[in-house]
Amino acid sequence: MFGLGSRREARERALELLYESELKDQPLSAVLEDLPVAPQPYAVALAEGVEQYRDRIDALISANAIDWSLDRMPVVDRALLRMATFELGWRLDVPTSVVISEAVQLAKSYSTDESGGFVNGLLATIAHELRPGEGKLEPQP
Repeated sequence: MFGLGSRREARERALELLYESELKDQPLSAVLEDLPVAPQPYAVALAEGVEQYRDRIDALISANAIDWSLDRMPVVDRALLRMATFELGWRLDVPTSVVISEAVQLAKSYSTDESGGFVNGLLATIAHELRPGEGKLEPQP
């Protein structure tokens, strides 16, 4: 089991890996092979999960991103949304509020001023679809 700090760091590292993979137009495996030091296991698990389920993840994001296509989104937002959607759909051990809160914080730190709200709203909608038994989600600060 990973502690909160290490999972937060792993999410940040997974975001970097996904971002690099997309910018270089390389598969994640190539990005990982070029690293001098292997990232935390949870970072690799997140990035590989996104790669494995990318078509399904992108379909979920596209279906819920009203008036936004994936290619119009900033690369960081796209990577964050993919990573958080993977956690929502395939990592049921991670609470919904944690997934959304962490993604919003990363968006605020690494993307545009509007990204935090955009990521929050879109992930709340996706979470409602993927985890319907959790009821209405409160917006994250």
